[in-house]
Amino acid sequence: ICVDKRMARPRGRKQEALSRLFAEVQRRCGNRPLIFDNQLAKEVTGTEFSNQYDVTKIDTSSKLPAELLESDYFVIHLGGGRHQFVRGIKAGYHELETIPAQDTIDWKYRRSLLNEVDTSEASILALTANQRIMHDFLYEDIAASPKVYLPRRTKDSFNYYIGDQPIQVHNLQIEMDLTLEYLAEVTVCEGKNGRPLDFAVYQLYHPLRYLYNLRDKDGLLIKAVTVALVNRFVDDQGYTTVELRKYEFKEQQKLDSMQLVKANRYRLVRR
Repeated sequence: ICVDKRMARPRGRKQEALSRLFAEVQRRCGNRPLIFDNQLAKEVTGTEFSNQYDVTKIDTSSKLPAELLESDYFVIHLGGGRHQFVRGIKAGYHELETIPAQDTIDWKYRRSLLNEVDTSEASILALTANQRIMHDFLYEDIAASPKVYLPRRTKDSFNYYIGDQPIQVHNLQIEMDLTLEYLAEVTVCEGKNGRPLDFAVYQLYHPLRYLYNLRDKDGLLIKAVTVALVNRFVDDQGYTTVELRKYEFKEQQKLDSMQLVKANRYRLVRR
């Protein structure tokens, strides 16, 4: 974590609010776990945010305020409007692996009417699936026909660890951008616009835990659950480019056990 470079960045409204909230939670909790709820967030931030959850949703560590970076704390969600400041930024955020230039694939591309009309997560994943990039990356077969499950939200309760810190979540809302099922393997896909330095691991871990819990509860014959991150950006030559990274968690109970399985970059070359 390059703290010095990030501390030099201008502070935004969310960073200011999160910094004040961190100080207040530390004051109230003392040596106890730094757990707080949306009501306290509202007390600290006042009317700055219509939805207090927005204050605690930090997708990349570069958006954390200097006080959290210096103390090595980040925010996780516990469900029911409850959150916790947890030590160990490197456990909570995973740095994007460098994809070598030789792993860039020039992908023949004919733009359709609705591809790239916006840069939303749904649009990014639709583009990758419609162009069969997802099929080539995950299954090495553009003719593969996985079952497709559209974006959804659900809730679940489970326990896990971040390092040696036990975490308990209850009725946690979980978002899944896209889910694919093929040959008994289920892959949860998360779409991102741009190329951040890192990303919040819980965005991939929580859906994975939900699916494993669903498997165990309902006796589903799921062989494996994996996760895929899809980043879209425009490269230096003006080409729309998507980077795909597939991960697995070596230990189901540990958020910080994520490992890269494979990665590729696809550059869309118009026909």
